[in-house]
Amino acid sequence: MKDVATALGRLEELAIEVPSWAYGNSGTRFKVFSTPGTPRTIQEKLADAAKVHELTGLAPTVALHIPWDKVEDYSALREYAADLGVELGTINSNTFQDDEYKFGSLTHSDPAVRQKAVDHMYECLEVMNMTGSQDLKIWLADGTNYPGQGNIRARQDWLAESLRKVYDRLGEDQRLVLEYKFFEPAFYHTDIPDWGTSYVHCAALGEKAKVCLDTGHHAPGTNIEFIVAQLLRLGKLGSFDFNSRFYADDDLIVGAADPFQLFRIMYEVVRGGGLESAAGVAFMLDQCHNIEGKIPGQIRSVLNVQEMTARALLVDTTALEIAQNEGDVLTANGIFNDAFYTDVRPALAEWRESRGLPADPMTAFKASGYQKKINEDRVGGQQAGWGA
Repeated sequence: MKDVATALGRLEELAIEVPSWAYGNSGTRFKVFSTPGTPRTIQEKLADAAKVHELTGLAPTVALHIPWDKVEDYSALREYAADLGVELGTINSNTFQDDEYKFGSLTHSDPAVRQKAVDHMYECLEVMNMTGSQDLKIWLADGTNYPGQGNIRARQDWLAESLRKVYDRLGEDQRLVLEYKFFEPAFYHTDIPDWGTSYVHCAALGEKAKVCLDTGHHAPGTNIEFIVAQLLRLGKLGSFDFNSRFYADDDLIVGAADPFQLFRIMYEVVRGGGLESAAGVAFMLDQCHNIEGKIPGQIRSVLNVQEMTARALLVDTTALEIAQNEGDVLTANGIFNDAFYTDVRPALAEWRESRGLPADPMTAFKASGYQKKINEDRVGGQQAGWGA
């Protein structure tokens, strides 16, 4: 196993993007809960995100969701974020809440509805121009609930045509990042159900189109680290949406359900060069904190990614390769397990302190009084949440 100090030296390369919507109210199909201190504006969301970065040093950028985070002056919002010590990151489109999108957006049979969805993507690109954001992330709820409801092949043609219109508007340094989802809200077929479908469309579009891998958007038992390895091999892994689930897509704190899976994913990221800036992989959280505190939920999430990255960096790749080539199954597996079972938390605490960060960000947040302050200050107005 590699030396812990040497391995932790590479953690400087890790930056995790937090989503603005994680700080708003969220829930399930049955109930959205309100909580004291919930942001009412994008500015208050940014302030909460900045607190996460202040305590962890891991979250320098914040993803926006349009129109949830729509403002009149994006240049001013960019400056506001910079004053807080963070930057604006991925712009996420929304073509799943308007009534016109009931039967699809970019894959709708009506050309007028498809164009409306494309025009929204154009609007998002304009937001990117004003915020300096690099990535436009597209996730579609498009699909059907019943066999025969829609023309599956035609919908793929319409999707390709729509994506091409958006892709051709990208700036020189901008990317289109295409997410996929196994199911929900469409239950018979989803128009982009898996990484292969996303990859096919991205490959057809060109170099500036990449796949977004949401760790919760797979069938049970899917080997997600294989997908990571393959997309890195093909140069098509654009970003992660980190979250966790036990059954369906729950958007729980990443690593909550299966820490070993997160370790295996981060090992493939490290092995495949995904930590290097040249790889262009954006490590973003996509989570909804339904019953837990939102800010500590984000702190715990970024710390989980950091911890499993640290463990992945401990894998003795030289010894592992020898064991693999010799067909020594148990030794190879043992090398993996040795790294995973290493408690890196004391070393990470020292690493943080050496950089002027609190050794335990969760405890530091509790002691900061920040939650009490926002509970008292953010009284009245409309709390941010789904659709707001």
